[in-house]
Amino acid sequence: MKKKWMFPILVIAILSIVMVGCGNSASSGKTDEEKKTIRISFNPGPYNDQFKNGVAPYLEKEGYTIEYKDFTDGIQPNVAVAKGDLDANVHQHTLYLDSINEREKIEVAGAIQVPTPPMGLYSKKHSSLDEVSDGAQVNLPNEPVNLLRALKVLEEVGWIQIKENIDPLQASIHDIEANPHNLKFLETDPAQGPRALEDVDFALIQGNFAVANNIKLTSALQLETLTDPFMVIVGVDKQNLDQPFVKDIIKGYHSQEFKDYITSNPDYDGYQLPEYFNE
Repeated sequence: MKKKWMFPILVIAILSIVMVGCGNSASSGKTDEEKKTIRISFNPGPYNDQFKNGVAPYLEKEGYTIEYKDFTDGIQPNVAVAKGDLDANVHQHTLYLDSINEREKIEVAGAIQVPTPPMGLYSKKHSSLDEVSDGAQVNLPNEPVNLLRALKVLEEVGWIQIKENIDPLQASIHDIEANPHNLKFLETDPAQGPRALEDVDFALIQGNFAVANNIKLTSALQLETLTDPFMVIVGVDKQNLDQPFVKDIIKGYHSQEFKDYITSNPDYDGYQLPEYFNE
């Protein structure tokens, strides 16, 4: 009787092994497919269009599928990258990212700089810097790092004088040492800058929010001179910096197709370009 049952048992055992093997093969296939999917997020502004029109075509030729997500704040997309819910984000400069890393106790890193619209000093009531009057109202972003950028623009045009060696993560209007025009400052969320422009004499508006609200950079009374810490970067989890998908994103931005898309498009007039555009 024992011999009669041995053959069916062997058949079942073999079938089980085959089915497990097939299951592992299917799982491996899914993993490989997932590795060729890049989940990336953007905030309002030009970076989504830059990526979709200039970088995504390169990545798609390399076999990648792109999944897009939009955010309106700068914290959530960094937390999502750190948790692995996103692979990358594009919306922030290095100093802002440093402040979020410190606040959230995460490690998101910049993989590459992207063409960046500078912060600008705008007005709908005045057409010249010479028209600043005593007690003029000026709108500023209320985030310390971006507030410092705004203060530096005002110092550059000669309207204020600020302290030296200001901590970007702690900057405030109390860092103003001299205010000869007795300017009145209104601090709002950076995204509200374009809306505040209607009510104040002058507004310092971040480039991405200007672009998102159809404000031409070239209409600014003054554009900031961007330094490296304020160039927008592609953010990825620090542990993924050497991963193939990150290297391929970098190659996409370095591609001649991307450079041609940016330099031939008048929508990007006034942008500061990364050094690799000179290569």
